[in-house]
Amino acid sequence: MKVGIYVRVSTDKQELDSQLRPLLTFAKKRGYRIVRVYKDVASGKNGDRVALKKLLQAAYQKEFDAIVVWALDRLSREGMYKTVSLIETLSRNGVEVVSYTEPYLDTTNQLAKDILLAVISALARAEREKISDRTRAGLERVKRNGQRLGRPLIDEMIRESAGRMIRTGAGIREVAKKLGVSKSYVWRLKKGVPKRGIKNGNFAPSGRV
Repeated sequence: MKVGIYVRVSTDKQELDSQLRPLLTFAKKRGYRIVRVYKDVASGKNGDRVALKKLLQAAYQKEFDAIVVWALDRLSREGMYKTVSLIETLSRNGVEVVSYTEPYLDTTNQLAKDILLAVISALARAEREKISDRTRAGLERVKRNGQRLGRPLIDEMIRESAGRMIRTGAGIREVAKKLGVSKSYVWRLKKGVPKRGIKNGNFAPSGRV
């Protein structure tokens, strides 16, 4: 199996080698062929993770079969949903993720993969419910504050909420029902929402990671 290894630390005072050496040993013991090692020093959600972007682009181009990381939180700092969504997208397109410190989350294992798919489905449903609830609450709050609910304001709130729901995998009918709009309206909005997964036969990154 061809693999790419990714290591990240939050500050330059931390040692990348403390992650890298065990990962190299682990990969060799498993008989993996290491294509490339990617290293980042970046902190927070908005850290400039240049190496991670290169890693994902290489994955999109199927340069290796799996990504080996110290832990899943190395891939994303935006919470469980974003992390699991990224893993699911990679897995659906033939690139697995192996976590050195979390062997139970190794997607080369079919049982672990099935569990992750179940988790992401549940998380996506919960996320869509939160989005629709927040939209309704926002509209009610605007009304209580005496603001006029003109079409531009309503359209903007619905457009943003629909976009977020579509990105979590919601279908047109589900979005229309939860937001109280027509299916044709959602369909028109969906045409402007970036898609996850495959694009023109290759991977299309699903936004920030």
